[in-house]
Amino acid sequence: MMNLILKSLNRLHKDEAGQGLVEYLLIIALVAFAATAGMTSLASGLNSAFTAISTILSSYIK
Repeated sequence: MMNLILKSLNRLHKDEAGQGLVEYLLIIALVAFAATAGMTSLASGLNSAFTAISTILSSYIK
């Protein structure tokens, strides 16, 4: 029984299948963080652009 447990633990120790998954998850987290940080500046830029368009259109409507 002890031999079976030691063999199982040794096999689990050599198994690196989960390592790739962790690396992919870290990359996805980094991309999500960068996208979130970029959305803030993009949103403020879009807001100022639509404000400028609104100002120009309102001058033609009056």
